[in-house]
Amino acid sequence: MKIENLTIKSAHEGLKNGDFTSVELTTAYLKKIEEKDEEIRAFVTVTKDLALKQAKEADEMIKRGEMTMLTGIPCAFKDNYLIKDEKCTASSKFLENYIAPYNATVVEKLKKQGAVFLGKTNLDEFAMGSSCEKSAFFATKNPRDLQRVPGGSSGGSAAAVAADMCVYALGTDTGGSIRQPASFCGVVGLKPTYGTVSRNGIIAFASSLDQAGPITKNVTDAQIVFEAIKGVDEYDSTTVEYVEEESNSFKIGVPKEYFAEGLDEKVKESIMVAIDQYRKMGAEIVDVSLPHTEYALACYYIIAPAEASANLARFDGLRYGQNIDGIIENRTNYFGSEVKKRIMLGTYTLSSGYYDAFYKKALKARTLIKNDFEEAFKKVDVILGPTSPCLPFKLGEKQEDPMAMYLSDIYTVSVNLAGLPAISIPSKNEGLPIGIHLIGQPFKEKALLKIANNYDR
Repeated sequence: MKIENLTIKSAHEGLKNGDFTSVELTTAYLKKIEEKDEEIRAFVTVTKDLALKQAKEADEMIKRGEMTMLTGIPCAFKDNYLIKDEKCTASSKFLENYIAPYNATVVEKLKKQGAVFLGKTNLDEFAMGSSCEKSAFFATKNPRDLQRVPGGSSGGSAAAVAADMCVYALGTDTGGSIRQPASFCGVVGLKPTYGTVSRNGIIAFASSLDQAGPITKNVTDAQIVFEAIKGVDEYDSTTVEYVEEESNSFKIGVPKEYFAEGLDEKVKESIMVAIDQYRKMGAEIVDVSLPHTEYALACYYIIAPAEASANLARFDGLRYGQNIDGIIENRTNYFGSEVKKRIMLGTYTLSSGYYDAFYKKALKARTLIKNDFEEAFKKVDVILGPTSPCLPFKLGEKQEDPMAMYLSDIYTVSVNLAGLPAISIPSKNEGLPIGIHLIGQPFKEKALLKIANNYDR
């Protein structure tokens, strides 16, 4: 059965019309994973038995006329989402044998819709990285070019979607971890507004920045998944109820700060072409300024490690982890180098004497960055720029240069600092994938997705 380029919408129609069953569809994807994942390494765990069981249940739901848009459609989860009775490793040796005792809220919502769970995808350990090379198990490869990285930290999810090993996947985005891999793999990645999707049951990295979201083949699918997973959750006090008004406004802001030194020429050319295409579609293109952009990366790498050092304190070898020969040795041996580095950075910036000098200043800078966006959104509906300043880089190319690696997220981190929604959509360029980054106003996902869909179609 042909599953290449199958979208949620087309898979739904096929199931609805009886062209194939969910069991047949799921079996085809499991076969594709078996054939292709040996070279790509997108999956940490394939949940074959669970998937086939859910597919049978989905077929029964369809027979009973209880079908939703996601019933019977195979998906994958980044391996920091808890799925009851399945392994959840966060791609760390520390949690190599950890079995989840309950479902994450997002997992539970998709389960009720009759979704089929194919497995758990690879990530940079505890979601700390930009290339999916920092997994404790193996590096994931980019399906568009096996010599290159798929981006990170949700690299496994993006690679699985791009390689047609699932219809859609879930990732998490703390500083660009959904959008940057979506850009590198030529797929769509949506980071919703902070507070629209529950983080309950997702292993935390930085609690004021983390957000769950979908990676899909197109914008329509991203909207379908977002509508299914959003909403207030009693187990996550940061989730909020809101009503979004329809908007037909079509003003796009282009910040001069996003076209500065360090932007790859091919990326710049592709984004300028996209801006021209939007202009031809009738969009009003407005020059805007985000003057504190230059501080975003430094601000992020103070706040995120500070929160990570607190969140990862629970992994002490007693409550979670390997519990071998004592607590200190356990943390030292079973955390990877990037995780240890960020814990140490975070502990340092929160320590007495350095809190005011670093952490407090970063919080002030975060407010200024948020204010920049608020001013820009008085003139425009969305802001457009590149998702990443560079093309997908080669495996190992930036391993010895952490600053170069961190700079690949320079355009995405400010969105998390401000709590905004944003989406990466593939440009129409030839060659290696390039992502167009659209940033929306808080709780205005419909407007953002509408403008993204105009280009995607």
